[in-house]
Amino acid sequence: MRPKNCLPMIVLAGLLMAVTAIIASGDRAEIRGIVTEDFTGDPVEGAIVVIKGTMIGAKSGPDGRFVLEDLKPGTITLKVTHEEFAVEEVAGVTLEGGRITNVAVKLDKLTTGDAEDKDEELSMVQSVNNPAIAAPVMMDAVAGKSSNMSFYGSPVPVQKMRDGGSGFPPAHGGTAIVNDQAFDAMFFKNYGVNPFVDTEDDHLSTFAIDVDDASYIMTRSYLDRGHVPPEEAIRTEEFINHFDYAYDSPVRDAFSIHFEGAPSEFGQNAQLLRIGIKGRDILPENRKDANLTFVIDVSGSMSREDRLGLVKKALRLLVDELTPRDRVGIVVYGSNGQVILEPTSLDERDRIIRAIESLQSGGSTFAEEGLRFGYRMAESAFQPEKINRVILCSDGVANVGRTGAEAILKDIKKFADKGITLSSIGFGMGNYNDILLEKLGNKGNGHYAYVDNLNEAKRIFVENLTGTLQVIARDVKIQVDFNPEVVRSYRLLGYENRDVDDADFRVDTVDGGEIGSGHEVTALYEIKFHKMATSGNVGTIFVRYKDPDSFEVSEVNRKIDARVFARSFESASIDFRMAAAAAEFAEILRKSYWAKGSELGDVMKVVKQVSNETESPDVIELMGLISKADQFSEELAGK
Repeated sequence: MRPKNCLPMIVLAGLLMAVTAIIASGDRAEIRGIVTEDFTGDPVEGAIVVIKGTMIGAKSGPDGRFVLEDLKPGTITLKVTHEEFAVEEVAGVTLEGGRITNVAVKLDKLTTGDAEDKDEELSMVQSVNNPAIAAPVMMDAVAGKSSNMSFYGSPVPVQKMRDGGSGFPPAHGGTAIVNDQAFDAMFFKNYGVNPFVDTEDDHLSTFAIDVDDASYIMTRSYLDRGHVPPEEAIRTEEFINHFDYAYDSPVRDAFSIHFEGAPSEFGQNAQLLRIGIKGRDILPENRKDANLTFVIDVSGSMSREDRLGLVKKALRLLVDELTPRDRVGIVVYGSNGQVILEPTSLDERDRIIRAIESLQSGGSTFAEEGLRFGYRMAESAFQPEKINRVILCSDGVANVGRTGAEAILKDIKKFADKGITLSSIGFGMGNYNDILLEKLGNKGNGHYAYVDNLNEAKRIFVENLTGTLQVIARDVKIQVDFNPEVVRSYRLLGYENRDVDDADFRVDTVDGGEIGSGHEVTALYEIKFHKMATSGNVGTIFVRYKDPDSFEVSEVNRKIDARVFARSFESASIDFRMAAAAAEFAEILRKSYWAKGSELGDVMKVVKQVSNETESPDVIELMGLISKADQFSEELAGK
């Protein structure tokens, strides 16, 4: 498996990737690590790193690096403190004799703190010169576990602030979060969980594709901050589609279609079928010129550093990736909409940067007017031979004018049909509307993304800019026709909110999903075969889509032969096993009926085995998230 879009997840990828090396200290272990600031990626000097429950520690140097030597093998927790940052704990670090374990820790800047507790923690190891003066205590012996891993640190507040850690008053007033939630005013929608369907009742499964992964990034943000995400925030397909599965690109067609199957590791008495679609790759130098209209929420709720501050940093990154043939316009909205920058060529880059730097927050949130201003600008600058995209940057919480998704969507449909697409990019934790932003991205024929840090902004606006901007197929819908003589029943994992009536598959006014350059779409089905059916035609997949320029409709189909199924889960490809694990992680988090009895430890076992076979930092990150989620195992099990 390779990282998504074949690019590093973090700028310092070479340091953050898990590396295992043989060292000459026999049965003793060693930790080498780096401490960085989560938001900027800059190294943190003077961080105190201790093995929890011991006096063994070290201080990070000017480059953020630290070393712990001569350690006893086992599984430990590292505790990292710094007077300017929130305390971070990295659990489940496995040490093996004669090996080096690399650890990467990200710290979050403090907004408030407990000075006494901080001073006490820092004084514990302030005078440590030799970080390995004693063997660690309270560690269990570990055998057969790989140290080929790096654990990414995450922001965990030093103290529970009254608003769940954001440093701002609750949106509803008072001093406590409503219903004891982790963050204030988070809006999600529960779309239910797909059931098993008997083919004798319905042998057709139809849905619109979805390449978004905002749900996965949102979950990462929750777990990084020491909270389990709400069930309704989990969309299984967005966990699956976060990862890159290295599908071969099409040579001439818009798509390549791939199948793989094996006995399900998690589903009871079921086979797992993976359907993968890869969009045609367009080189960055061959990307169409773009007219980009940014609609930026500058209301009072955006004043936090992880909101408007991060938006400004993301836009500066994007501007550096554009060409002189591209144009940028900027509209803002708080209590009212306002044009900040008329469409401007990148020849006037400094003028664009000055407009970005001038953005300041304040007022209420008139999202409807901001979008109206943005579409008016995009329409005046419209050129059919170019990419014409409105990019909304917001926390999604509108409180002036029409505030619901359906009301606002009516006004953007006509622009999407004309070729002015919309991407919605979400920022912030607390006072955040996932419902509105996801629907706007879907119906605006663009996409929806969530940005939790600067590295995620780089992934969207730098590393995958061509895929973000240039659509290679519109209104893509998939229909799988299962053969009732072979397949007894099936269940689609995720895509509940992308369901399409079977009869609407060839109704081309019914909305589908969009695929950008090089994008992948993966769908997993749990399938139960008839007892005597071991070969033959499992079914047929149909893919229907529109050309992004001519809007001409095309349809392709492929047969699914039973020979694509491996004899065992273990003999399936790395990518297949990774997709299965990502899906089961999501199913457990959203407390799916079909994941009852499934345990995070079983998912971790699969991901660890995958990590032994690949150097993907995305896999290492998933291991860290599963470890953090495991702290809530009883809650997830409904106990």
